[in-house]
Amino acid sequence: MSHIGKFGLLGGNFKKPPQRKTRLNRSYEELSPISWRNYFEHKRVVDLDGNKFTTYSLGNVESVLIVLLHGGGFNALTWSLFAKHLVKQCECQVLAIDLRGHGNSFTIDDTDLSMATFTNDVISLLRKLYPDKMPSIVLMGHSLGGAIAVNVASMAESDLPIIGLVVIDVVEGSAMESLASMQSFLRSRPKSFKSLKDAISWGMGNGHIKNEESARVSIPGQIKNVTTGKLGTDEIEDPLINTQELTEPIDQTQYSSIDSIKEDEEEFGPSSFSIEKPLGNYTWRIDLCKTEKHWPGWFQGLSKKFLSIHAQKLLLLANIDRMDKDLTVGQMQGKFEMQVLARVGHAVQEDDPDKVASILSNFLVRNKFTNPTSEFVRILPGC
Repeated sequence: MSHIGKFGLLGGNFKKPPQRKTRLNRSYEELSPISWRNYFEHKRVVDLDGNKFTTYSLGNVESVLIVLLHGGGFNALTWSLFAKHLVKQCECQVLAIDLRGHGNSFTIDDTDLSMATFTNDVISLLRKLYPDKMPSIVLMGHSLGGAIAVNVASMAESDLPIIGLVVIDVVEGSAMESLASMQSFLRSRPKSFKSLKDAISWGMGNGHIKNEESARVSIPGQIKNVTTGKLGTDEIEDPLINTQELTEPIDQTQYSSIDSIKEDEEEFGPSSFSIEKPLGNYTWRIDLCKTEKHWPGWFQGLSKKFLSIHAQKLLLLANIDRMDKDLTVGQMQGKFEMQVLARVGHAVQEDDPDKVASILSNFLVRNKFTNPTSEFVRILPGC
C-alpha cells in the first residue's frame, strides 16, 4: 500500500485506515491539548530581516547542539517527547525550529517554500543565534525536514561545524514516486475542526500520530483559529506569564527558566495568510495543496546528496521498503548507519519518542560527540 510517509509531507495512509476504537473510546477530556512548557525550557522568536522564526530549546548549552527540523505540515512541537527523553540520556542541547510557513514562524512571504529558501532560513538562523562561537552541530530532520537537513549539510558543511546528520523516514526514490497521489490525499482530510480536541481526535483516529501524549502537544501547532488567526498552541498558554521578543543573538549565560514570546500580530497576525473560511472554528496552519510546485525540488537528488555528506550519518525508517537503489548500495558499502523501527507510522519520533531518543543518544555517544548520563542505556547498532 502506498504510504504518504514515503515522500515526507504528512503521516497517515492514502487509504482510510480502520478506526482505532481503543484510542477513540478514551474520555474526550483526556484529549485536551498539552503545553510545550512540559517539554522545553525556552521558546523564542528570532528576527531575520523582518521574518519571525520561533524556536524551542532544552538542555546543556555547553554541549553538542541537536538541530531539529520537522516535516511538511508538522511543527517544532513534533519533537517534544523525543527532546525530553534525549536530554535525560546524554549531555546535549536541542533546538527545534518552526520552519517557514509552519507553526508560529511568520515571514514576509510564507508561500516561498522552495528548498533553497528553507536551507537559507536554517543556515541564517544558526548564524544569528551563534554569531561568535558555534557549537558542534548534529542536524536531525523528519520527512521534509530530513531533506532540508541534507541540503543544509551539503551547503554549509565546509563553514559550519556539522558533525552528524540524522534523517527520519524520507527516501528520494519512493518520495518522487508518490508525489502524484499527494493532492488526492490532502483533499481527503477534514478542512476544519470544531475544536482542538476534535483535531487531536482525528489525528489519533486516522493514524496521523499514534502516540496520544505527542498528539496532544503537537497537533495544536498544526491548527489555527479561523477567527483570530492564532495557532492552537497559543490558546493553551498561560495569559498571566509576561512575554518578551528576542531579536538579538542569544546570550547563553542569560537564559531564563521560561522565555515566552509575544508575536507582532499587526504585521504577522491573521492577515499574513488568507484562506477561505471553513465551517469549523479551526483549520490547518498551512495549506499544503498550494505548495505543489515545490514538491519535486524538495526531494530531487536527495539520496546522492545524503551519501556525499562527510559527517557521520544515521537513517531511521518506519519500513525497510522505503529504501531506493542509491541508498541500498550506500548502506551495503557502510556509508551510513540505519535503523528500522517497528510498530510506528510516518511520524516516527512522535510514535516512539523513547526509542528514537535511545537510538540517537547511542549514535552520539558511539561517535564520541557527547557523554552518556546515568539514564543512558546502550543498544546495539542497527543493520
